[in-house]
Amino acid sequence: MADHPGTGPAEQAAALLAAAGMARMPARVMMALVGSPDEGYTAAELAERLGVSAAAVSGAVRYLVSMRLIQRVSTPGERRDRYDLVDDAWAGMIAVNAPMYSALAAAMDDIADENTDAPASVARARDVADFLRYLAERMPRLADEWRSERAAGRR
Repeated sequence: MADHPGTGPAEQAAALLAAAGMARMPARVMMALVGSPDEGYTAAELAERLGVSAAAVSGAVRYLVSMRLIQRVSTPGERRDRYDLVDDAWAGMIAVNAPMYSALAAAMDDIADENTDAPASVARARDVADFLRYLAERMPRLADEWRSERAAGRR
């Protein structure tokens, strides 16, 4: 496990993602892929790097593929797929979550609408809804701004 470059920082980053709410094994797999060889890793190589079972890697890979954070890469002549990060995965994840923020804002408004006997609770729900609508509007724009700055060589 220790003979892979970046193992310590990858584990620290995975711990931060886990503390922020991401499941531990997907976080570890994702951070291992940040420091992967250019051709990515097979599931067996990920299991070896992380010191875990193939089953643990399989579940994490399925989750990360479904979230469009990593991708399966087929190499002609190889029987096993490799995995690598999706280009622009982080910015894409931010932008793709905008509808969820809008839906949460609508749910907060519905809660406030039905909670007429608790003015402080209504105000709190409306405040959260306003913040979530702000996120829904700004997050895709922030991702686009970052992409533009990167393309212009400022990032």
